Amino acid sequence: MLGFIRFSKYVGVGFSTFVFDLFLFYILTSWIGIQYLFATILAFTISVSINYGISRRYVFRETDRGVVAGYSYFLLIGGSSLVAVTLLMAICVEILDLPYLISRIFVSGAVGIGTYLMNLYLNFRVAGKHAHDESSPQEKN
Repeated sequence: MLGFIRFSKYVGVGFSTFVFDLFLFYILTSWIGIQYLFATILAFTISVSINYGISRRYVFRETDRGVVAGYSYFLLIGGSSLVAVTLLMAICVEILDLPYLISRIFVSGAVGIGTYLMNLYLNFRVAGKHAHDESSPQEKN
């Protein structure tokens, strides 16, 4: 049950930063005229950095990894996610001829699940730990 609560928090944070990502993506493509793949990269990079700060504070509080190391791992995971998002966007728009905004929504949902799992197990290393556990670093201090 507690894992579901963490996942729900992650979905909430992810949804919020994704809405920001989409808004920024729309501004960059529709108002500023940046090509959709470059806009994807820029909007994704900004929103994933915001996501890290919020996730570290509210979702993965039990981590014992330092901020700099954690952000480095987060960027590595985010970078692999960015590659996946960019490639899938190109496939959806260029090959499948789907609208880029619809493609962006679909692609982000698919990649987001993998990103959560990588952060849970590899970056924050909190799988099986919960804020109220006696073994939690938060309660030891």
